[in-house]
Amino acid sequence: MAAIIERDGRYLLVEEHTPEGLCLNNPAGHLEAGETPLQAVVREALEETACRFEPQALVGVYLSRFRRPARNEDVTYLRFAYAGTVSPPQPGRALDDGIVRTLWLTPEEIRAERHRHRSPLLMRCIDDHAAGRRYPLELVHADPSLFEPEIKCPPT
Repeated sequence: MAAIIERDGRYLLVEEHTPEGLCLNNPAGHLEAGETPLQAVVREALEETACRFEPQALVGVYLSRFRRPARNEDVTYLRFAYAGTVSPPQPGRALDDGIVRTLWLTPEEIRAERHRHRSPLLMRCIDDHAAGRRYPLELVHADPSLFEPEIKCPPT
């Protein structure tokens, strides 16, 4: 889940420690059990930026693949990117472990740092946002079974 946050022509990014070094990324993270994509993106944005994120639209759904030979990892990512606004940072709230700082950068500044992008999806999401891609939040449906899983074959 990724938060795409633009204000006055600048996008909010995080600078974070990764096994590949200090990288830039959209505020983003993984979906947890029993959590909707909207809940996850709000939580991740808060943890990584100390700002409350208010999703307004879905920018897109993206697939990418990442290989990390040193750890023999080959991972496919499915990203839901949401556009929205943020509150000012909450005083005294620490950033998530590994996050060094937040930055507000223009698309040109972000493009110039391509060698530090955590994922090719960082720029793609910003380009799609800048191009005006917006879909209703209702496009992603969370079935109630997410919160109370059904038992399909009850014990006899």
